[in-house]
Amino acid sequence: MKALLLENISGVAKLNFMQAGFEVETLPGALSEAELLPRLKDVAVLGIRSKTRITPAALQNARNLLAIGAFCIGVDQIDRQACSDLGVGVFNDPHSNSRSVAELALGEVIMLVRRVFASSMAMHSGGWNKSSAGCHEVRGLTLGIVGYGRIGSQLSDLAEAAGMRVIFSDVNDVLARGNAKRCTFQEILQQADVVSLHIDGKPRNRNMFGDEEFRLMKPGAHFVNLSRGFVVDHEALAHNLANGHLAGAAVDVFPQEPESGGAFVSPLRGLPNVILTPHIGGSTEEAQQNIGQFVSSRLVEYLQTGNTMLSANLPHCHLEHYPESHRLTHIHKNMPGMLLAINSVLAGRKINIERQVLDTRGDLGYAIYDINQSCDASLLAELKHVPHTIRVRATRLFEDVPSFAG
Repeated sequence: MKALLLENISGVAKLNFMQAGFEVETLPGALSEAELLPRLKDVAVLGIRSKTRITPAALQNARNLLAIGAFCIGVDQIDRQACSDLGVGVFNDPHSNSRSVAELALGEVIMLVRRVFASSMAMHSGGWNKSSAGCHEVRGLTLGIVGYGRIGSQLSDLAEAAGMRVIFSDVNDVLARGNAKRCTFQEILQQADVVSLHIDGKPRNRNMFGDEEFRLMKPGAHFVNLSRGFVVDHEALAHNLANGHLAGAAVDVFPQEPESGGAFVSPLRGLPNVILTPHIGGSTEEAQQNIGQFVSSRLVEYLQTGNTMLSANLPHCHLEHYPESHRLTHIHKNMPGMLLAINSVLAGRKINIERQVLDTRGDLGYAIYDINQSCDASLLAELKHVPHTIRVRATRLFEDVPSFAG
């Protein structure tokens, strides 16, 4: 089986796949749709980060593809419906780089209110302007966090430890950390000295922040975005910085991001007290190593056991294994009678089901079976012809290489 890892995924992932018996190919950059088409023909596992887009067209020839690992937080770059239609599992890591992003956010807040970057750029130009004008401590300032998930809540802890008052808003019913106080989105804009965005990439958040929202913010406030580029109107942000309504901004994500080494174009370039970073919020060695370990382990476990916990598209199923059993997995459309149809095939062959679990997710169903006989080609073929079947796979657990049938 072959694994293809793109975009400089941590070497720990390559090592994990090799130890599991995979042939591993690594590439430093992203691939376009046209470049993916021929490469996915014989690949069982694909690893990407945020730059490679997985479209239905890219998956056309990927008949052997069993799983895709997004070695990052988001999976917006992957057409999960297309993957589900082909029985391809999608896995990501929503946890491992959250600390890195939260630390950068707090660091940028401190540098903004102290005007560190503006002073640094002046000195690089040969100037020396030692002044306290416009520079403040973060202690006692109000930080408004929009999106109080894994990153936002960690930033809340860090900011409170630095002496900031924290207010937050979130579309979900989440528990406040420390002394943080929940407020409405509008209250955050009106009260916060610094607004920091930590929202997801769902369509509802596109263009969430525009001129109206910036004008509602306190005069002299600061703005930080380390979430998604398309949630903010950068022209409106530049306008409110240039006219002095906002005192500064730190932006790590952009609506259009070039490839590494490419030309960066933005209306925010050249503005004073604006910190621009090239989407490096989660780019620490610690975060990338942890992500490499977590996602590759989940992918190997899925192929060897069929367990789908934390999958971004498949129903979440987990079944403990006993060494004397043989494991079978079945991905299908969520239709009435599927379990009966699968069980009837097994019963017709006098195969005993020792354990089974089934769950559904939207229009997708997924079942894991432990049976008392090995899964030969004729059994897999018969199960594959059960109406509404998407993919049938047999696994040999605790061996070097899992076997499969699509």
